Amino acid sequence: MDELELLKKQWQAQEQELPHLSYSDIYKMLLKKSSSIVKWIFFISIVEIIFWTGLSLCVPESSTKFSDDIGLHNILIAVNLINYVVFGFFIFLFYRNYRKISSTDSIKQLMRNILLTRKTVKYFVIYNISASVLLIIGINFYYYLNQDIVFRFMAEDYGIANISQERFMKIFFAIQILFGIVMIGFIMLFYRLVYGILLRRLSNNYKELEKIEV
Repeated sequence: MDELELLKKQWQAQEQELPHLSYSDIYKMLLKKSSSIVKWIFFISIVEIIFWTGLSLCVPESSTKFSDDIGLHNILIAVNLINYVVFGFFIFLFYRNYRKISSTDSIKQLMRNILLTRKTVKYFVIYNISASVLLIIGINFYYYLNQDIVFRFMAEDYGIANISQERFMKIFFAIQILFGIVMIGFIMLFYRLVYGILLRRLSNNYKELEKIEV
C-alpha cells in the first residue's frame, strides 16, 4: 500500500472521530452568536449616550458662558433634547431587535431579524454622523452671521487684545473647521471599528444561515 492510500485512511479515521453537527445544532450556535452580538450593540449604544452626556458635563464654564452670551443657550438645549429623544428611540430599537433575535424559532426569521438589526445600526450611524455635521455647520454659520458679537464676547471672556476682528475671525473659523474635521473623523472611526466589527460578524452569521436554509 503506497503512502497516499495510508494518508487517505488516516484522514477518514480522523473524520469519523470528529463530531458531526446537524443543521439544528448549527442554527442554535448561530442564534446564540447573533443574539450575543445584538446584545453588545444595545449595551454599547447605552455606554455611548452615557459617554456623550459625561463629556457635555465636562465643558469648561467659560465655553458655556460664551454660548449663553451670544444667544446659543436655548438653541443648544433644543438640539440636545432632540438628540436624546432620537438616541433613546434607537436604543429602544436595539433592545427590541435583541429580544426578537433571542426568541427566534426559525432560520428564515433569524435571517430577517439579522437584516433588520443591520439596517437599524446603519440608520443609527447615518443619523449620528449627519447630525454632528449639521450641528457643526449650523453653529459656525451662526458664528459667521454674528461675527461682531462673537468677537466682542471672546474679547471680554478670554481677554483677546492686539488683534483685529477680521484676523481673529479667520483664525477662529480655521480652528473651528479643524476641530470639526477631527470630531467627525473620530466619530466615523469609532463607528467603523466598533459597530463595523459587530455588523461584519452578523453578516458572517447571515451567510452561514444561507447555507443551511432550506
